[in-house]
Amino acid sequence: MKASEIREMSTKDLLEKVELEKNQQIRMRLNHAISPLENTSKIKEQRKDIARMLTILHERKINEVNK
Repeated sequence: MKASEIREMSTKDLLEKVELEKNQQIRMRLNHAISPLENTSKIKEQRKDIARMLTILHERKINEVNK
């Protein structure tokens, strides 16, 4: 997911998406521990997407405080 796509989302939707992605990542890691995934790079991509979303949420929080 690109940063521009994330910025278009509302804060509420973004918070929900972060929770959903975190839960999916946990499930993916557990499944990988039991039986290896064919494409393990998806775990890495998902971690980066979560980080992007959290970064944008943090930016919004800082902008809100500074106003």
